[in-house]
Amino acid sequence: MTDPIADMLARIRNATLARHTRVDMPSSRLKVEIARILQSEGYIQHFTVLEAQAGERVQAQLRLSLKYGPRGEKVITGIERVSRPGRRVYFGRDDVPDVLAGLGTSILTTSRGVMTGRAAVKAGVGGEVLCNVW
Repeated sequence: MTDPIADMLARIRNATLARHTRVDMPSSRLKVEIARILQSEGYIQHFTVLEAQAGERVQAQLRLSLKYGPRGEKVITGIERVSRPGRRVYFGRDDVPDVLAGLGTSILTTSRGVMTGRAAVKAGVGGEVLCNVW
């Protein structure tokens, strides 16, 4: 797999469209940080890291519990990868864009760790835009 973050986002997108309550994927530190931000911003209920057991799995699994509204409406209506391995997208501290005029969230990786676009502007840092969620 050449782009594990795009795979994560595609799994979330497909599970949301199929109205699944949870989705599993291979875990990594970056994916856990993205899941932490999705939980803190209210896009998912919670996440857990299922550790690899001897003989069962080669890699630990990340399990996300998806969130839906009271009448079954999707909380994540869109999720897209911005910076790809073939085209990296960076923004300076003054150029971090809003997603849907502030209604969505951009997730950046900065020198201070993975954070939302609003947190990066507040901290005065720029970085690589991983994805946008709305």
